[in-house]
Amino acid sequence: MADSFQHKEWSGKTDGLPWMQRSLIVMLRILPLWLLYGVMALVVPFYLLFGKSFRPTYRFFREGLGYGKLKAFWKVYVNHFYFGQVVLDRFGVYAGKQYDFVVDGQSLSDELEQSPEGFMQLSCHVGNYEMSGYFVHPKHKKIHMLSYSGETETIMDNRRRIFAQHNVEMILVKEDLSHLFTLNSVLDNGDIVSMMADRVFGSQKTVECQFFSKPADFPAGPFSIAVQKNVPVLAVFVMKDGMKKYHIFIKRLNWDTTLNKREQVAQLAQTFVSTLEEMVRQYPIQWFNYYDIWKQ
Repeated sequence: MADSFQHKEWSGKTDGLPWMQRSLIVMLRILPLWLLYGVMALVVPFYLLFGKSFRPTYRFFREGLGYGKLKAFWKVYVNHFYFGQVVLDRFGVYAGKQYDFVVDGQSLSDELEQSPEGFMQLSCHVGNYEMSGYFVHPKHKKIHMLSYSGETETIMDNRRRIFAQHNVEMILVKEDLSHLFTLNSVLDNGDIVSMMADRVFGSQKTVECQFFSKPADFPAGPFSIAVQKNVPVLAVFVMKDGMKKYHIFIKRLNWDTTLNKREQVAQLAQTFVSTLEEMVRQYPIQWFNYYDIWKQ
Protein backbone atom coordinates (compact mmCIF):
# COMPACT_ATOMS: atom_id res chain seq x y z
CA MET A 1 0.00 0.00 0.00
CA ALA A 2 1.05 3.58 -0.57
CA ASP A 3 0.47 6.74 1.45
CA SER A 4 -0.22 9.19 -1.37
CA PHE A 5 -3.10 9.83 -3.71
CA GLN A 6 -2.31 12.48 -6.30
CA HIS A 7 -5.56 12.80 -8.24
CA LYS A 8 -6.58 16.31 -7.29
CA GLU A 9 -7.79 17.70 -10.61
CA TRP A 10 -11.50 16.96 -10.19
CA SER A 11 -13.34 17.80 -6.99
CA GLY A 12 -16.46 15.75 -7.73
CA LYS A 13 -18.70 18.66 -6.72
CA THR A 14 -21.82 19.32 -8.77
CA ASP A 15 -21.48 22.52 -10.82
CA GLY A 16 -23.79 25.49 -10.40
CA LEU A 17 -24.81 28.02 -7.78
CA PRO A 18 -27.77 27.20 -5.50
CA TRP A 19 -30.16 29.51 -7.38
CA MET A 20 -29.17 27.84 -10.67
CA GLN A 21 -29.84 24.41 -9.22
CA ARG A 22 -33.22 25.51 -7.82
CA SER A 23 -34.11 26.96 -11.24
CA LEU A 24 -33.17 23.66 -12.89
CA ILE A 25 -35.51 21.77 -10.57
CA VAL A 26 -38.35 24.14 -11.50
CA MET A 27 -37.63 23.67 -15.22
CA LEU A 28 -37.64 19.89 -14.82
CA ARG A 29 -41.11 20.10 -13.30
CA ILE A 30 -42.35 21.91 -16.41
CA LEU A 31 -40.25 20.80 -19.38
CA PRO A 32 -39.81 17.29 -20.82
CA LEU A 33 -36.53 15.59 -20.02
CA TRP A 34 -35.57 15.12 -23.67
CA LEU A 35 -35.60 18.87 -24.24
CA LEU A 36 -33.10 19.51 -21.45
CA TYR A 37 -30.99 16.62 -22.76
CA GLY A 38 -30.88 18.50 -26.07
CA VAL A 39 -29.73 21.68 -24.37
CA MET A 40 -27.06 19.68 -22.58
CA ALA A 41 -25.74 18.42 -25.93
CA LEU A 42 -25.07 22.03 -26.94
CA VAL A 43 -23.45 22.96 -23.63
CA VAL A 44 -20.96 20.09 -23.50
CA PRO A 45 -18.41 21.56 -26.00
CA PHE A 46 -18.06 24.70 -23.86
CA TYR A 47 -17.60 22.58 -20.76
CA LEU A 48 -14.84 20.61 -22.47
CA LEU A 49 -13.07 23.82 -23.51
CA PHE A 50 -12.90 25.26 -20.01
CA GLY A 51 -12.97 22.16 -17.80
CA LYS A 52 -10.16 19.83 -16.72
CA SER A 53 -11.76 16.54 -17.63
CA PHE A 54 -10.88 16.25 -21.33
CA ARG A 55 -7.29 15.03 -20.97
CA PRO A 56 -7.85 12.16 -18.49
CA THR A 57 -10.96 10.97 -20.33
CA TYR A 58 -9.19 11.05 -23.68
CA ARG A 59 -6.30 9.08 -22.15
CA PHE A 60 -8.76 6.50 -20.80
CA PHE A 61 -10.27 5.87 -24.23
CA ARG A 62 -6.87 5.86 -25.96
CA GLU A 63 -4.79 3.83 -23.51
CA GLY A 64 -7.43 1.90 -21.59
CA LEU A 65 -9.69 0.88 -24.44
CA GLY A 66 -7.24 1.31 -27.31
CA TYR A 67 -9.43 3.61 -29.42
CA GLY A 68 -7.95 5.59 -32.30
CA LYS A 69 -7.49 9.35 -31.98
CA LEU A 70 -10.69 10.41 -33.76
CA LYS A 71 -12.83 7.77 -32.05
CA ALA A 72 -11.39 8.66 -28.63
CA PHE A 73 -12.04 12.37 -29.28
CA TRP A 74 -15.67 11.66 -30.19
CA LYS A 75 -16.15 9.32 -27.22
CA VAL A 76 -14.96 12.07 -24.86
CA TYR A 77 -17.82 14.24 -26.10
CA VAL A 78 -20.37 11.41 -25.81
CA ASN A 79 -19.08 10.57 -22.33
CA HIS A 80 -19.60 14.14 -21.12
CA PHE A 81 -23.03 14.26 -22.75
CA TYR A 82 -23.99 11.14 -20.80
CA PHE A 83 -22.58 12.65 -17.63
CA GLY A 84 -24.78 15.69 -18.18
CA GLN A 85 -27.75 13.37 -18.56
CA VAL A 86 -27.13 11.53 -15.29
CA VAL A 87 -26.80 14.86 -13.48
CA LEU A 88 -30.09 15.98 -15.00
CA ASP A 89 -31.65 12.68 -13.91
CA ARG A 90 -30.64 13.36 -10.30
CA PHE A 91 -32.31 16.74 -10.44
CA GLY A 92 -35.23 15.11 -12.24
CA VAL A 93 -35.80 12.98 -9.13
CA TYR A 94 -35.77 16.15 -7.02
CA ALA A 95 -38.44 17.52 -9.37
CA GLY A 96 -40.63 14.43 -8.98
CA LYS A 97 -39.90 12.60 -12.23
CA GLN A 98 -40.16 8.80 -12.16
CA TYR A 99 -37.55 6.37 -13.49
CA ASP A 100 -37.67 2.65 -14.32
CA PHE A 101 -35.17 0.23 -12.79
CA VAL A 102 -34.16 -3.33 -13.62
CA VAL A 103 -32.10 -5.18 -10.99
CA ASP A 104 -29.65 -8.05 -11.49
CA GLY A 105 -28.59 -9.78 -8.28
CA GLN A 106 -31.39 -8.61 -6.00
CA SER A 107 -31.38 -11.98 -4.20
CA LEU A 108 -27.80 -11.32 -3.01
CA SER A 109 -28.89 -8.15 -1.27
CA ASP A 110 -32.10 -9.70 0.07
CA GLU A 111 -30.18 -12.59 1.62
CA LEU A 112 -27.74 -10.30 3.45
CA GLU A 113 -30.51 -7.93 4.51
CA GLN A 114 -32.27 -10.76 6.33
CA SER A 115 -29.14 -11.80 8.22
CA PRO A 116 -28.27 -10.24 11.60
CA GLU A 117 -24.83 -8.98 10.57
CA GLY A 118 -24.14 -5.72 8.81
CA PHE A 119 -22.63 -5.53 5.34
CA MET A 120 -21.10 -3.06 2.90
CA GLN A 121 -22.09 -1.85 -0.56
CA LEU A 122 -19.24 -0.45 -2.64
CA SER A 123 -19.52 1.45 -5.88
CA CYS A 124 -17.56 3.86 -8.03
CA HIS A 125 -17.99 6.97 -10.18
CA VAL A 126 -19.45 5.07 -13.11
CA GLY A 127 -23.09 5.25 -14.09
CA ASN A 128 -25.32 6.98 -11.55
CA TYR A 129 -24.91 5.29 -8.17
CA GLU A 130 -26.82 8.00 -6.30
CA MET A 131 -29.98 6.85 -8.09
CA SER A 132 -29.86 3.60 -6.11
CA GLY A 133 -30.71 5.60 -3.00
CA TYR A 134 -33.80 6.89 -4.80
CA PHE A 135 -34.99 3.42 -5.79
CA VAL A 136 -33.97 0.80 -3.23
CA HIS A 137 -36.14 0.47 -0.15
CA PRO A 138 -34.64 -2.04 2.31
CA LYS A 139 -37.23 -3.56 4.62
CA HIS A 140 -35.07 -4.97 7.42
CA LYS A 141 -32.04 -2.68 7.60
CA LYS A 142 -31.18 0.95 7.08
CA ILE A 143 -28.63 2.03 4.47
CA HIS A 144 -26.07 4.56 5.71
CA MET A 145 -24.53 6.25 2.67
CA LEU A 146 -21.20 8.01 3.07
CA SER A 147 -21.61 11.33 1.27
CA TYR A 148 -19.40 14.24 0.24
CA SER A 149 -20.30 17.23 2.42
CA GLY A 150 -19.23 19.97 0.01
CA GLU A 151 -22.40 20.04 -2.10
CA THR A 152 -24.80 22.99 -2.01
CA GLU A 153 -27.63 23.17 0.49
CA THR A 154 -30.09 22.68 -2.39
CA ILE A 155 -28.62 19.28 -3.26
CA MET A 156 -28.12 18.14 0.32
CA ASP A 157 -31.67 19.03 1.36
CA ASN A 158 -33.19 17.18 -1.60
CA ARG A 159 -31.00 14.16 -0.98
CA ARG A 160 -32.05 13.97 2.65
CA ARG A 161 -35.72 14.33 1.74
CA ILE A 162 -35.74 11.52 -0.82
CA PHE A 163 -33.32 9.24 1.02
CA ALA A 164 -35.56 9.43 4.09
CA GLN A 165 -38.43 8.01 2.02
CA HIS A 166 -36.29 4.97 1.15
CA ASN A 167 -34.77 4.16 4.55
CA VAL A 168 -31.43 5.69 3.54
CA GLU A 169 -29.46 8.04 5.78
CA MET A 170 -26.38 10.09 4.89
CA ILE A 171 -23.11 10.02 6.81
CA LEU A 172 -21.17 13.15 5.94
CA VAL A 173 -17.41 12.94 5.48
CA LYS A 174 -15.69 14.92 8.26
CA GLU A 175 -12.17 16.34 8.33
CA ASP A 176 -11.65 14.94 11.83
CA LEU A 177 -12.46 11.44 10.49
CA SER A 178 -15.29 11.04 13.00
CA HIS A 179 -17.35 9.50 10.20
CA LEU A 180 -15.15 6.39 10.52
CA PHE A 181 -16.46 5.79 14.04
CA THR A 182 -20.00 6.13 12.72
CA LEU A 183 -19.31 3.57 9.98
CA ASN A 184 -18.01 1.08 12.54
CA SER A 185 -21.07 1.64 14.73
CA VAL A 186 -23.40 1.09 11.76
CA LEU A 187 -21.81 -2.26 10.97
CA ASP A 188 -21.79 -3.30 14.65
CA ASN A 189 -25.53 -2.58 14.74
CA GLY A 190 -26.17 -4.85 11.75
CA ASP A 191 -27.00 -2.13 9.22
CA ILE A 192 -25.65 -1.37 5.73
CA VAL A 193 -22.73 0.92 4.89
CA SER A 194 -22.80 2.29 1.36
CA MET A 195 -19.76 4.13 -0.02
CA MET A 196 -17.66 4.86 -3.07
CA ALA A 197 -14.43 2.90 -3.36
CA ASP A 198 -12.57 5.22 -5.72
CA ARG A 199 -12.24 8.37 -3.60
CA VAL A 200 -10.13 9.06 -0.53
CA PHE A 201 -12.19 9.87 2.58
CA GLY A 202 -9.66 11.51 4.88
CA SER A 203 -6.97 8.81 4.94
CA GLN A 204 -4.34 8.98 2.23
CA LYS A 205 -3.55 5.26 2.26
CA THR A 206 -3.99 3.54 -1.07
CA VAL A 207 -3.72 0.06 -2.50
CA GLU A 208 -2.31 -0.60 -5.96
CA CYS A 209 -4.50 -2.62 -8.31
CA GLN A 210 -4.34 -3.64 -11.94
CA PHE A 211 -6.99 -1.72 -13.90
CA PHE A 212 -7.08 -2.33 -17.67
CA SER A 213 -3.65 -3.99 -17.29
CA LYS A 214 -2.09 -0.86 -15.81
CA PRO A 215 -1.20 -0.11 -12.16
CA ALA A 216 -3.63 2.29 -10.49
CA ASP A 217 -4.08 3.47 -6.89
CA PHE A 218 -7.42 2.99 -5.15
CA PRO A 219 -8.24 4.10 -1.59
CA ALA A 220 -7.55 1.37 0.93
CA GLY A 221 -10.14 2.62 3.44
CA PRO A 222 -13.32 0.85 2.19
CA PHE A 223 -11.53 -2.48 1.85
CA SER A 224 -9.73 -2.11 5.19
CA ILE A 225 -13.05 -1.53 6.97
CA ALA A 226 -14.57 -4.65 5.38
CA VAL A 227 -11.56 -6.78 6.33
CA GLN A 228 -11.27 -5.43 9.88
CA LYS A 229 -14.99 -5.87 10.56
CA ASN A 230 -15.13 -9.15 8.60
CA VAL A 231 -18.45 -8.27 6.96
CA PRO A 232 -19.86 -9.30 3.56
CA VAL A 233 -19.30 -6.92 0.65
CA LEU A 234 -21.42 -6.23 -2.42
CA ALA A 235 -20.37 -4.26 -5.49
CA VAL A 236 -23.32 -2.20 -6.77
CA PHE A 237 -23.38 -0.36 -10.09
CA VAL A 238 -26.29 1.70 -11.42
CA MET A 239 -26.00 2.15 -15.18
CA LYS A 240 -28.11 4.29 -17.46
CA ASP A 241 -29.87 2.16 -20.08
CA GLY A 242 -32.00 4.79 -21.81
CA MET A 243 -34.12 7.82 -21.12
CA LYS A 244 -35.56 7.35 -17.62
CA LYS A 245 -34.25 3.75 -17.52
CA TYR A 246 -31.55 2.33 -15.24
CA HIS A 247 -30.03 -1.10 -14.71
CA ILE A 248 -28.72 -2.01 -11.24
CA PHE A 249 -26.04 -4.71 -11.04
CA ILE A 250 -25.34 -6.32 -7.64
CA LYS A 251 -22.33 -8.63 -7.31
CA ARG A 252 -20.90 -10.40 -4.25
CA LEU A 253 -17.18 -9.86 -3.60
CA ASN A 254 -15.29 -12.75 -2.02
CA TRP A 255 -11.75 -12.96 -0.66
CA ASP A 256 -9.52 -15.37 1.25
CA THR A 257 -9.95 -14.62 4.96
CA THR A 258 -7.07 -16.95 5.90
CA LEU A 259 -4.54 -14.43 4.55
CA ASN A 260 -3.03 -11.77 6.77
CA LYS A 261 -4.96 -8.49 6.96
CA ARG A 262 -2.76 -6.61 4.51
CA GLU A 263 -3.07 -9.38 1.90
CA GLN A 264 -6.85 -9.56 2.45
CA VAL A 265 -7.20 -5.83 1.79
CA ALA A 266 -5.12 -6.11 -1.40
CA GLN A 267 -7.08 -9.12 -2.64
CA LEU A 268 -10.49 -7.58 -1.88
CA ALA A 269 -9.48 -4.32 -3.58
CA GLN A 270 -8.32 -6.16 -6.70
CA THR A 271 -11.54 -8.19 -6.76
CA PHE A 272 -13.56 -4.99 -6.65
CA VAL A 273 -11.43 -3.32 -9.32
CA SER A 274 -11.68 -6.36 -11.61
CA THR A 275 -15.47 -6.29 -11.19
CA LEU A 276 -15.42 -2.56 -11.93
CA GLU A 277 -13.39 -3.16 -15.08
CA GLU A 278 -15.96 -5.68 -16.32
CA MET A 279 -18.70 -3.10 -15.82
CA VAL A 280 -16.72 -0.32 -17.52
CA ARG A 281 -16.04 -2.57 -20.52
CA GLN A 282 -19.79 -3.14 -20.77
CA TYR A 283 -20.59 0.58 -20.37
CA PRO A 284 -17.39 2.43 -21.44
CA ILE A 285 -19.21 5.70 -22.08
CA GLN A 286 -20.31 5.86 -18.44
CA TRP A 287 -16.80 6.07 -16.95
CA PHE A 288 -17.05 9.35 -15.03
CA ASN A 289 -13.76 9.36 -13.11
CA TYR A 290 -12.30 12.60 -14.40
CA TYR A 291 -8.69 12.27 -13.34
CA ASP A 292 -5.63 10.30 -14.51
CA ILE A 293 -6.22 7.11 -12.58
CA TRP A 294 -3.15 5.29 -13.85
CA LYS A 295 0.30 5.87 -12.45
CA GLN A 296 2.57 7.84 -14.74
